This record gives sequence, C-alpha cells and structure tokens, in this order.
Amino acid sequence: MWEGARSGTAEEAVADGSALVAAGFDMLDVGAVPARSGPAVPPAVEEALLVPAVTGLIAGAGVPVSADTFQPEVARAALAAGAHAINDTGGATDAMLEVVADSGCGYVLMHTEGPPRVDRPRPDYDDVVERLGAWFGERIERAKVLGVDEEAIVIDPGLDFDKDTEDALEILRRLPELASLGRPIYMSLSRKDFIGAALAGSWERRLGADARGAGTIAAAALAADAGALIHRLHDVASLDGVRVAGALAACRNRRD
Repeated sequence: MWEGARSGTAEEAVADGSALVAAGFDMLDVGAVPARSGPAVPPAVEEALLVPAVTGLIAGAGVPVSADTFQPEVARAALAAGAHAINDTGGATDAMLEVVADSGCGYVLMHTEGPPRVDRPRPDYDDVVERLGAWFGERIERAKVLGVDEEAIVIDPGLDFDKDTEDALEILRRLPELASLGRPIYMSLSRKDFIGAALAGSWERRLGADARGAGTIAAAALAADAGALIHRLHDVASLDGVRVAGALAACRNRRD
C-alpha cells in the first residue's frame, strides 16, 4: 500500500477520508490488512483495526463506505458497523459470498487466482481477458446461487494480482470486453506496480509508488474512457484525470 494512502489510526482514517470527500470523492474504501504476501493476520486483529475506522467514517464522512477485506468474519463485523459494501480481495469464497448474501450489501468481486497473502507463480494465461471473463462469469453465477443479488456486484480486474505488466496493459486495452459481462467495472489501479514497471521499462527496475502519480493519472483517465465506472484512487490529481475523461466521453456521446 502507498504510504500516502495509509492512516495510522482510526481517527486519522476518518480525518483523511473526510478530506477526500471535501475534495470531491463520493465513496470511501477502508481496509486494515493488505492482500499482498505476508504472514496471516487473525480475524480478531483485523476486526479491531478496521471496525473503528468504518464506524467513524460512517458517522463523519457522509458518503457510502466499503470495507476492504478478504476474511468473511471481518466482513460481517464491518457490515454490522454500517459498511455499505465489501471490497473482496479474496477471490469470492463461498463463505464470503454467504456473508454478502445475508446482508444484501454491495460487493466488489476482484479477480485473483489463489488465497491472499501467499506468494505463487503467475498463472499461464493463453488470453488474460478471456480468462478473466470466464472466471467472472463463473463466480457471478456462484454468487447468485448463494443468494447474492447480481445487481449488487461490480467487477475488479485485480491489476497486480496474479498478473504482470503486459497482462495489466492488455486488460486496460480490452476493458470493453469485460464490460460486456453486464456488470460495472471497478478499477483499482492507483500507484500499482504495473504502472511503475511501464514507466521504467521493466518490472525489475519499476519506479516506487511515490513516482507513479502521473502514470496513475494517465491510466485512470484511459480506464475511464474505456468504460470503467467506479475508480478506487488515492489522490485528487487522479480524480481530476477521471473527471476530464468523463467530460470527453459526455461530449462524444452528445456528438454521436
């Protein structure tokens, strides 16, 4: 996680979130444990970190709040605290889908091909966009079987999760194909590793997160122009890029 988007305490998360709302953000996403590789974190520990931030943001920010977690027990606690949606970085396990179905909340379905916080080789994709399309289709059907309202689901391609730079760029290039699944596309690309690699010319020499701001603006604007409807961003400059792309799309639609 980029240091510029990290709040040290629940109180700081509320202050930081309120500042983003004042700058024009209309939804907030808060998490306590990243899905990147690392030791397991007990649900009780994550819950103790996350729930006070959710409670404070619900009370003070004035916008919908999503809880970023891959642990069903933590998701249930965050929803009880008032979270409007779950941003699931765990690949849509049945246990998580059952929590979502029970609550009727919104649901971000992110593509990943294995458990969180575990290092593993990148899958061998013959066609990464076709693979994502099939995976999303299967998981959406499973979610419906377990009682999740399809209209509550948005799909996140999971850039940097089980994907390299070329995979990420191919997904961005072909976003309209994922949109054909009929669910809104949720893009979480702010300061991701693939942006640092694209700017530096290789994964090994990729730029650090602090140097990926301009690249994020470009990627977010391109994603918005390609049809992404919901954007998880860390700063106002990237939001401005999305706003300009949206204005261009609106102008194009008026001309057509």
